[in-house]
Amino acid sequence: MEEFLMKPKVDFAFKEIMNDHHALKSFLAAVLSLNPKDIKSVKIQNTDLRKVHAQDKQGILDVNVLMNDDTEIDIEIQLAEIKIWPNRSVFYLAKKYVDQIKEGDSYAVFKKCVSISILDFELFKGETEFYSCFHISEDSRRFLYTDKMEFHVIELPKLPELKEGCSSLLLWAKFISSEKKEDFEMLAGKDEGINSAYKRLRVISQDDDKRKDYEARMKAIRDYNQGMIEAEERGIEKGREKGREEGREEAFFDIARKMLSAGMDIKMIASMTNLSENQIQTLK
Repeated sequence: MEEFLMKPKVDFAFKEIMNDHHALKSFLAAVLSLNPKDIKSVKIQNTDLRKVHAQDKQGILDVNVLMNDDTEIDIEIQLAEIKIWPNRSVFYLAKKYVDQIKEGDSYAVFKKCVSISILDFELFKGETEFYSCFHISEDSRRFLYTDKMEFHVIELPKLPELKEGCSSLLLWAKFISSEKKEDFEMLAGKDEGINSAYKRLRVISQDDDKRKDYEARMKAIRDYNQGMIEAEERGIEKGREKGREEGREEAFFDIARKMLSAGMDIKMIASMTNLSENQIQTLK
C-alpha cells in the first residue's frame, strides 16, 4: 500500500509542518530573502482556528510567528478563490498591528507586521510571476512611507518548472503544492529545510489523531466550497428566473400595445395579459 501523505497546502498540515523550527526558519528565510542563520529565534504564537470576521464561515487556520527582532508574521493558506483577498489580508494585518498598542502606550511600541499569503488560485490576473511583495510607498519616487507593514503573496497555479539554480522560495512553493511522494523526495534532496519539512510531514501523516483532524479539516473545506458553489448556482438561477419574468412582462406589454391599437377595452386587456389597468392606462 502506498504511504499516505497529507497535502502541505491544506492549512492543518502546513501548520503542523511549521511546528518544526528548522522548517519554519527555512521557509521564512526563503520568503523574506534572509539568511536562515540570521533568524536566531522563531516562536509560534497561535495556531487555533479563528473567526474574527462574520464572513469567515469556515474559519481561518493560520500560523502566527514572532521573530527574534519582534517582527510579527501571519501566514495563511487559501485554497478556494476569494477575489477580495487583498482587502481581507489588509484587515487582518491592520488588526494585528493595532493590537500591539495598549492605552497609555507610545506609538514607538509598534513592531513590524508581515502577511504571507499562500494562494491556490490566481489573484493577479494577467501577471505571470508567482511571487509578489508589497510595501506602503510613495507613488512616483517609490520611497517607503513606513516599513511596519509588508505583504507577500505566493500564487501556486503560476509556479514555473524547476531549473538549475532556482530560488529556495520556488522550491518551497513547489513543496507546498506537491501531492506525490516522489516529488516530495526530489525537493527534500535539494534543500535541508524542505528535507526537515518532509520528515515532519511523514510523521504527522502516520499519526492517527492528526490524520483524523486533517480529514475533518478537509471535510470542512470541501463543505464550505460546495456551499459556495451551490450559493453561486442559486444566484445564477435567480438571475435567469428574473430575466424570464422580465421577458414575459415585456411580451405582455407588446401584446397590450397591439390590443390598444385595435381599440380593445382596458379591462379586457388586463384580464388577458396579467397587467394591471394602471399599467395599460400608462401605455395608452
